[in-house]
Amino acid sequence: MGIVRPKYDRHGAAVYRSPRWKRVRFLVKRRDGWRCVKCGATGVRLEVDHIRPIRDAPELAYDMGNLQSLCVPCHSRKTRLETGMTTPVPPARRAWKRLVAELATERKTEHA
Repeated sequence: MGIVRPKYDRHGAAVYRSPRWKRVRFLVKRRDGWRCVKCGATGVRLEVDHIRPIRDAPELAYDMGNLQSLCVPCHSRKTRLETGMTTPVPPARRAWKRLVAELATERKTEHA
């Protein structure tokens, strides 16, 4: 028997599962030149972000004027600020993130 997890529906769950969302996501990324609008990163995974969250403005869920392409770090930063996590990353967490990044780089060079 597997782990039973509580059902958790985000405010936009129905939006994110819709075929319309897939099309709008593509159009937003193309409009933004396949780059993060905050830092300009290209060639990375992009998230299509709601400038005004669905929970606050459900009528803007598919409005391209309310959507932007963000790289994962920029999207995470924005989400942390929106959810009230404004404190800086603790030094121990920063050190852990650095170590993980170094190990990932070492692994790539070993397999190259």
